[in-house]
Amino acid sequence: MNAPFHKGQTEAQPGAPRSMPSELEALAPPPLLLPGESLQRYQFMRQAILIELAPRSAIEWLLAIDVVELSWEIQRYRLLRQKLLERYRQHAIEYSLLQIDLAGIPSDFADQASEHIRHNARIWRIDPGAASEIETRLLTYGFDQHSINVEVYLQAREVFLVFEALITSAHSRRMSLLREIERQRCPARLRRG
Repeated sequence: MNAPFHKGQTEAQPGAPRSMPSELEALAPPPLLLPGESLQRYQFMRQAILIELAPRSAIEWLLAIDVVELSWEIQRYRLLRQKLLERYRQHAIEYSLLQIDLAGIPSDFADQASEHIRHNARIWRIDPGAASEIETRLLTYGFDQHSINVEVYLQAREVFLVFEALITSAHSRRMSLLREIERQRCPARLRRG
């Protein structure tokens, strides 16, 4: 099951159909993609996995389809987790700026200063020039990329753990399906032992 796959491969491995037999097509759900996800990437992944698994029976096809779906889910969760960390990075920048800029500000001006800092953190996200200036300023006060990353993980920890649990669960289910495919292929006498 671990034969190398080469991009541009046009011939399926012996016994590995390149596409699902037409009589089994009804068993395969259409891809459930979110906005922004690539149908072409999904189909490439599906094809690569189906070539690798080379399903031989209806049960193996069902299991292989589930492996494809779980593999796509894992990629989706990783991408969403990354986007989450990018979003929380803006919050970490804001938090760091608050620590620098609110020091010594009279309480009468704290709300106005906080709003200005939130605005700067939003600008940091979309303006590379402003981002460079803000990051240089933060570095001057000891807030390097590593300390900002720590703040990102601290702020995102609960949601980050949710994504970690989703990835781990999908991976465990995928591994279980792969073991089941192997079990389906073992001769009956090996299954008894």
